[in-house]
Amino acid sequence: ETKNSKDAILIIDQINAIIDKANSMMQLANIRSDINTLDEFYSNEVEWLDENYPDFMEVVSNFQKVLVSLTFKDELKDYYGKQYFQNIELELKTFSPIIKEELVKESKLSNKYSKLLASAKIEFDGKINNLQQLQTYMHSLDREVRKNAELAKAAFMESHQDELDTIYDELVHVRDTIAKKMGFDNYLEYRYLALGRSDYDYKDVRVYRNQIYKFFVPLAKDIIEETRKRLSLEKLYSYDMAISFKDGNPKPKGSKDELVAKAKKMYEELSKETGEFFNFMVENDAMDLETKEGKSGGGYCDYLPYFKTPFIFSNFNGTSGDVDVLTHEAGHAFQVYTASKEVKVSSVLWPSYEAAEIHSMSMEFLTYPWMESFFKEDVNKYRYSHLCDAINFLPYGVAVDEFQEWVYLNPNALPDERNKTWRSIEKKYEPWIDYHGLKYYESGRLWQRQGHIYESPLYYIDYTLAQVCAFYFYLLDLKNHKKAFEKYYNLCKMGGTKSFVDLLKSNGIINPFEDGTLEQITKDLKKVLVDLEKEC
Repeated sequence: ETKNSKDAILIIDQINAIIDKANSMMQLANIRSDINTLDEFYSNEVEWLDENYPDFMEVVSNFQKVLVSLTFKDELKDYYGKQYFQNIELELKTFSPIIKEELVKESKLSNKYSKLLASAKIEFDGKINNLQQLQTYMHSLDREVRKNAELAKAAFMESHQDELDTIYDELVHVRDTIAKKMGFDNYLEYRYLALGRSDYDYKDVRVYRNQIYKFFVPLAKDIIEETRKRLSLEKLYSYDMAISFKDGNPKPKGSKDELVAKAKKMYEELSKETGEFFNFMVENDAMDLETKEGKSGGGYCDYLPYFKTPFIFSNFNGTSGDVDVLTHEAGHAFQVYTASKEVKVSSVLWPSYEAAEIHSMSMEFLTYPWMESFFKEDVNKYRYSHLCDAINFLPYGVAVDEFQEWVYLNPNALPDERNKTWRSIEKKYEPWIDYHGLKYYESGRLWQRQGHIYESPLYYIDYTLAQVCAFYFYLLDLKNHKKAFEKYYNLCKMGGTKSFVDLLKSNGIINPFEDGTLEQITKDLKKVLVDLEKEC
């Protein structure tokens, strides 16, 4: 047993190195499985992890219990930082061997959902499409094509709606059991701590959601109406929502390799640090970008601490979203790459989720000056539609959160009650949506396509909190690019060494929870939108 902090640091570093290696191997197995869900070897690896990961968590938890009991803990806090110990204390409150069985079941159910959606083989346009590929048709100029693509997607989802209801019902009950076993009144209280939210709770988020409803819903409604007029349509239906211009949405020019080459040049010009980072990603083949059969949908950035490398996973589909990946996920990757040079321990390389999304969403705006190389003559259309999409996302984002809050406060509700609740919340935040009588969506099941609800409960509000902060960076960037990037870079370097609100305070960034913040942001964004629309 060590008697002083100097000896303890040597042992702690050795143990953390072992944890890093184990985590990296587990992440690698999950990434390989996501790249090809049909790969039996990695499918079995992930299944084994589902069964055994809680045992690993127990070993780590025992190590953490020893750490917080040391008499010279304050000296270790000075070395590793207070947040390292704050995170450990939160983890100890949210894990115990008594919930291992439930954690295994939760993981298996989440993977079942992911595999179900990845299994989609939908015949459309003379091809067999997965859900990601089908989404491309939602950008077609032919309204009938858009409508039929939505019908095809809805038909697949509807054919599995009962199974999707059942999977979620089981997940909700498992999560409620986890919370109760850990001594919480409900899963909301448990999950907020598990997500590292140490300086606000779901009651604060309720106040924030009301501000989104008050200021951003009207702004989004105005944008939707302007789009309707621009498209010369009497009514906008749900299958029209992905279209911004009569002659089509701006599309990036070039193949995957050409887009990556353009991103390389962009990051080299943005700063020395971003150039070094992106060259590292390219040279180490740390990106899997193209959609293919059997590949999981969506996109993400992960970090493998043993290899000291970020990894970007996505599904290019020929839309502007491909460029968004090269800015959004690269923003995550740049942050963790940068913090890894500054932070002593891997567990605080990433900040809590809502802070982490600031890096990704702000990078989308900080790279606006380079978008011409990707979109050529359509660059102004891209900037305008990208900003509109970011604003329009907020009402949907808070709707997803309000739905989940209701679900976990009413864990014994029946699937039909959940679906009715979703439809009610959807109408509140997105009153403009018209599903043209499409039964699957009218029944209140659109939420089933949102993977976060199944796989990352209560995470979605983080995107909206970060988006508001990203708007702050965008508006500052328009006035002073140098100052905006310096603030951004400093935020990246800090990683997760502070809580969400403290990170904002330390860098002079607006706090979305403070009264007046969202009202001022919407006023400033309205002015920018007017100028951008004139340039389209």
